[in-house]
Amino acid sequence: MNTSDNLMVERLESLKAGILAALCVLSAFGISSLINSLVLAKYFPELCSLGVELLNLQFLVSGAIASFSGLLFGVTYRYIIRQDQNPQLKDGGVLAFGLARGLAQIDVGFACSGDVLPFVVMTFEGVLWFKIAAIALDAAIQRGWVKPFGSKP
Repeated sequence: MNTSDNLMVERLESLKAGILAALCVLSAFGISSLINSLVLAKYFPELCSLGVELLNLQFLVSGAIASFSGLLFGVTYRYIIRQDQNPQLKDGGVLAFGLARGLAQIDVGFACSGDVLPFVVMTFEGVLWFKIAAIALDAAIQRGWVKPFGSKP
């Protein structure tokens, strides 16, 4: 196989990893949105801002952003872990994506409303979303559905 064929195989594997992670993050987003609206916003008054109307424009845009973040995470995670079994690399990738997303939300929440508790909850949600995607990617790599970066085709 020549270099351009190897490059195309790597790109396809990255696309598979990205799609899998995007689906995982989108699913986690949907579940956490339901939990936020049906449980947290209802029973914890300080978290009422977490409640969203399902299937409105804001929900759809947030879902699209979560999916795109998941796609980027999946592609990046495949390159981060390569064929290494270092748990710090795996957790570092999850925390990098989750905290980058969450800390930006905390910053905006603090600037706009001064109430950061809902945004702290959203930060933990974001880390959880990416951890779920990482678990799914690790399982897919173990089963051979997605090849780690640098593996022989």
